[in-house]
Amino acid sequence: MHVAVGSTNPVKLEAVEETLERFDPTVTAVAVDSGIPEQPWSVAETITGAENRARRALTADPADYGVGLEGGVARFEETPGLYLIMWAAVTDGERLERGGGPSIRLPDHIANRLEDGQELGPVMDDVCNTNAIAETTGAAGVLSADLLDRAGALGDALACAFGPFQVDHYAYQLE
Repeated sequence: MHVAVGSTNPVKLEAVEETLERFDPTVTAVAVDSGIPEQPWSVAETITGAENRARRALTADPADYGVGLEGGVARFEETPGLYLIMWAAVTDGERLERGGGPSIRLPDHIANRLEDGQELGPVMDDVCNTNAIAETTGAAGVLSADLLDRAGALGDALACAFGPFQVDHYAYQLE
């Protein structure tokens, strides 16, 4: 199976390779524009970024599947705080499926900096005294005490988006 991933971020590539490992994928990184701001600010914007990445990756590299992975932040009416969210989109050129991953409430001091216009990756680098944390454990790892890392969180979203291509239950149409 050949999979084109709409990113060159090593964590996103790792997420795809690990999540789809049993399919023995050939994974190709494709630099594409997500078509959204660097810091997505809603579920809708984050999903749009994932969809754009998936479609554009498949257009640039005709593979079996195009994959888009996107992290963003969002507020939920049902619970206080600003949350880190992960979404994935997968397309085979005809269908487009989406899946969400874990969400993690951001500490107020980090959320405040994002609300002031900063991006999560650089804020986490500053808070953690690191460089390019978004390409390693990510905020997901730091904020979950390494119970989860960014690749795993994105991988969960990918599993939810990729599953419908592998499960017969999605082939049935409701009448």
